[in-house]
Amino acid sequence: MLTAVPSRSVPDRLRHKTVAAAVAESLRQRILTGEFPAGTQLRQDALAEEFGISRIPIREALLQLEATGLIKIMPHRGAVVSGLSVEEVEDIFALRVRLEPELLALSAPRLNAQDLQGLRDLTEEYGAALEAGEILLWGELNRRFHLDLLRHAGRPRSLTIVASLLQDCDRPTRLQLSASGDVARADREHREILALCEAGQFDAAADHLRRHIEFAAQSLIAIYRRALTP
Repeated sequence: MLTAVPSRSVPDRLRHKTVAAAVAESLRQRILTGEFPAGTQLRQDALAEEFGISRIPIREALLQLEATGLIKIMPHRGAVVSGLSVEEVEDIFALRVRLEPELLALSAPRLNAQDLQGLRDLTEEYGAALEAGEILLWGELNRRFHLDLLRHAGRPRSLTIVASLLQDCDRPTRLQLSASGDVARADREHREILALCEAGQFDAAADHLRRHIEFAAQSLIAIYRRALTP
């Protein structure tokens, strides 16, 4: 009878995974806050020296970030912080305009008292984060609000697509709010959409959501085009 001998490499693998997750989260925050803007090259050796660790967990952390779309690992350049072109921004928001209002019309009638209270809590958190200038929270709270509105649509594939689009919109959304200074509008529109859902005016809520996304798209695309103007 053979007796299994525990491998000494297992604890090392677990330790690397834990360290890699911590490094990935640190880098994620620095990317989302703009400390590492689009096009920044993330060198493994420099990061390993900064964090005081080997390159193995650094490499794992970069692979995790690539899976979320925050970086691209490119031949001869290594890991580079991702960015979106104007055309990509237009495409993302066009898809959101098509999908989210339809999903809200399906989901809103199924939102129960607990769901609505959770959405009210999110609007309070979002409003407080906007007022306090906590930029890192803006995209995450915005994403959670939109997804929680749509959670009962009964369209899991569509929701997965929307979740991915909202993740792609995270940095651009915060750019739009920061550059436009129109944070009060975003907060107000979230509250108005929720109030319409609570009042049972589901079609009106869907229309308001559509206008909310369209305005954000127009504002952001204008910012991108101004940045490209010599």
